[in-house]
Amino acid sequence: MPATDFDAERQYDDEQFSAQPVFANDRIKVVLGYFEPGQFIPVHAPGSDVAICVRDGSGVVREGDEEHRVEPDDVVVVPADVDRGVRADEDERLEAMLVTSPPPTDAEHDPVREGLRRGVFDP
Repeated sequence: MPATDFDAERQYDDEQFSAQPVFANDRIKVVLGYFEPGQFIPVHAPGSDVAICVRDGSGVVREGDEEHRVEPDDVVVVPADVDRGVRADEDERLEAMLVTSPPPTDAEHDPVREGLRRGVFDP
């Protein structure tokens, strides 16, 4: 079983959010996400459930048409096939653990890559 912590995995990227893999198999994927102010995971709707647990900072988690304000210790769960995205507030970093089950396919991440390329949260 892998064991780590947010401090050991912390890695920020000036260009886009940083996702540090912790564990993955065919049933589950765990990543630690590090967002500079204003960075985001674009809205997309893969066929997997996701649980997002905020460790530090603040921002929003999109769940369908709702945006949940999040801060440390908040947990948001979004079911499969529902639009979701994560965005850090403009004035502080955000750190969160994201657990998806089953792991999204590469094709399901195409909207994420496109949103990042275009620089839009809600493509």
